[in-house]
Order: sequence, then structure tokens, then C-alpha cells
Amino acid sequence: MTDTTQAYGLWFLVIINSAIFIFFAFSFIKPKTRLDWRSLGAFSAFIVAMFAEMYGFPLTIYLLSGWLQSKYPQTDIFAHGSGHIWQTIFGFTGNPHTNPIHLVANLLIIAGFYITYRAWRVLHAAQKEGTLATTGPYAWVRHPQYDGFLLVMTGFLVMWPTILTLAMFPVLVVVYVRLARAEERLVIAEFGEAYDSYAKEVPTFLPRLRKK
Repeated sequence: MTDTTQAYGLWFLVIINSAIFIFFAFSFIKPKTRLDWRSLGAFSAFIVAMFAEMYGFPLTIYLLSGWLQSKYPQTDIFAHGSGHIWQTIFGFTGNPHTNPIHLVANLLIIAGFYITYRAWRVLHAAQKEGTLATTGPYAWVRHPQYDGFLLVMTGFLVMWPTILTLAMFPVLVVVYVRLARAEERLVIAEFGEAYDSYAKEVPTFLPRLRKK
């Protein structure tokens, strides 16, 4: 039986890991406006909730403990490795960090941070020049920075799904949609017809398979 004494309750790891990813996001976007800070705040809440279950208190495992124990009686469900729920359900062997689902999750997270980084570089350069951001990721969608954050959160959901983060995700989607609309009102007020023309050519969040 795996020793579970130190499996959870490691709140210092919750703080350290949350701080690392939040700082990582902060360094990418360098928030300046109120909308920037709200975007980072929504992302930060998701990250803290996930790491709280990963290292602090395994709420999802407790709530699913009856089903998990009956389905996988030989598994110590409160061992930290069992928190990698896909490892348990699909019977993967070896290091849970190298199973196929975990690797796909890592790719989503890396891709999300990269998109966010590219988007904010283009946006901040355009803001300095007083022009409309329409190049790079902005040539594909009007709000790539929010796409990037959502992709990172999707990666974490795939990696370590929890009831709390699954419940938070659609709420955060709504938050980002509202932030995008608020941002567009500000940009329309500044650029007028130029932004209207851009918006007719470029979709909001989901890129077209074929650009016009």
C-alpha cells in the first residue's frame, strides 16, 4: 500500500506552484489596464483552485471515493499518484507524467502560453504606436490572448480534472467573452471604422480553417 501521509496537505507546494504559473503569465502579458488585470485574475483563480486540489485537499477524490474504491479496489485512491485520475481509469503504468494524456495536456499548456505571449507582444507594440493590432495571432482571431489563457486552462483540465475547475471553466469562458466585448467597445471608440472593417474579416475567438 502506498504511503499517503504526505500525499496532500502540502499547502506550501500549492503556494509555490501557483506563484510560478501566475508569475509566468504575468511576465508574458505585463498587465497595464483594468481589463488586463481582470484577465490575469480570472486565470489566477483557476490555477490556485487546481493546485489546491493537486497538493492541498483532494476534494474530487473524496467525492468520487466510493465509486473509485468499488471500481478499482486494489488502488490506494488517496495516494498522490491516484490523483492522476486518467492513470487510474485507463490503467496506464509507469510515471503518470509520461502517459499520453498528460503529454497532450503539456502540449496544450505550452501552446496556450506561446499564443498569449505572441498576442501580447503584438498588442503592446501596436499600443505604443497608436495603431490597431492586426498582425501575428491578431490576423487569425480578434482576441488571441484570451484564446491562449483558455487553452492553458484546457490543458490543466485534461491533465488534472477536478469538480471545482470543471465548474469554474464555463464561468471563466463567460468572463473572457465579456472582457472581450468590453475591450472591443474601447477599441471601436478609438479606431471606429478601421476596427469595424477588421472585425468583418477576422473572427472573434475561433480561427477560420481557411482565411479569406
